[in-house]
Amino acid sequence: MDFEIIIIGSDANAYYMARCVHELYHKKVKLIARKPMSFVKHSKIIDATYDERLWNIDKFSKAMNEYVKNINAKKIICISSNETYAKGLVANKNKLDKRILFNYVDLNFLESLMMKDKFYETYKDSGLLPKTIIYDFKDELKIDFDFPIIIKPNDVISFNHINFEGKKKIYKLNNMDEVNQTINYFKNSSYKGKLIIQEYIPGDDSSLFDGVIYSNTKGKCELFAFAQIGLQEHTSNMVGNAACLINHFNTNGLDENIILNFKNFMEKIKFKGIAELDIKYDYRDKKYKILEINARQGRCSYYVTAAGFNIVKLFVDDLIYHKEKKFQIANKELLLTYVPKNIIKKYVVNEKFKKEALKLYKEKKVVNPLIYKKDLPLKRIIFLLKKHFKYYKDYKNGYWKY
Repeated sequence: MDFEIIIIGSDANAYYMARCVHELYHKKVKLIARKPMSFVKHSKIIDATYDERLWNIDKFSKAMNEYVKNINAKKIICISSNETYAKGLVANKNKLDKRILFNYVDLNFLESLMMKDKFYETYKDSGLLPKTIIYDFKDELKIDFDFPIIIKPNDVISFNHINFEGKKKIYKLNNMDEVNQTINYFKNSSYKGKLIIQEYIPGDDSSLFDGVIYSNTKGKCELFAFAQIGLQEHTSNMVGNAACLINHFNTNGLDENIILNFKNFMEKIKFKGIAELDIKYDYRDKKYKILEINARQGRCSYYVTAAGFNIVKLFVDDLIYHKEKKFQIANKELLLTYVPKNIIKKYVVNEKFKKEALKLYKEKKVVNPLIYKKDLPLKRIIFLLKKHFKYYKDYKNGYWKY
């Protein structure tokens, strides 16, 4: 093997991507990140390095070049776990060690997805987006759709880098008093970006769907996975992240034309690399609508690997071996869950989804991205147990309501 794979990041996403590497090559995985997080801290399959400069786009290339200098490989594949690191790679493409390879869209395209105002403005005529207002603090606020509404930050990267009173990942608001209070939270913080104000598409968590696509370096879609979410995280900083989902399952009826519509859209916009699509089904007009597109694998995308398509192998076959593959749908049904079975029993509202999830438990077609039987040293087991029991408190006290 004359190439190396580096995972950039230390969150849950980074951990399961390291797991994907280990499952393929059965050797310790190189990982670099700004700082350690609990997800990777006690892993025995990861060789981790930390460098604060990775969070600074102007210092990113120097940090990466110093890190790879002593790596004895002709080619080095880099896979990011979040937008900050992905932007670091793309923005510094011409400054990085020539051995470094990655498959991400160019900087302008990446920013059109990361900066929500650009995303909604660019794709507003696609018929795939909910009603949306881009709000600048200096503008007069006019909302022309009914409550409840959703407010979220436009600039995700800068929002993730700050803390302030009342900070939440997504705000669901029921009247103008709540809207004004939320806007004041932002005005009184160091956040300087715009806000996205959006119609709330009604429905419980099972109205949410997750799409994962891989398009090769020529922009040809090779794989699409489509999963129904049964439960999302309900804490203020995690809402919007799936807690459990079932791949290739849909209580509204399994229709592969839905997948083909999204595939065609992604090819039309000439997307390259891996993306996660956050999707919600709107029962009012029976349409599936894109809430956002993340130009990276998502926190739950390990289900693609579990369904038989190792995500890291997609990059390797493309970037190292230049294999062009026919389009496939990941059609193996399985349950991915971060939460315990009893949380699913108690908090999943959709009875059809719940019944299917419990059936998959019985058939042992279930996976947790963080629980890898080849990586269970004592300290990691303790971390996983604490996380397991913390979910009971999180859902009991969760702020998110339908």
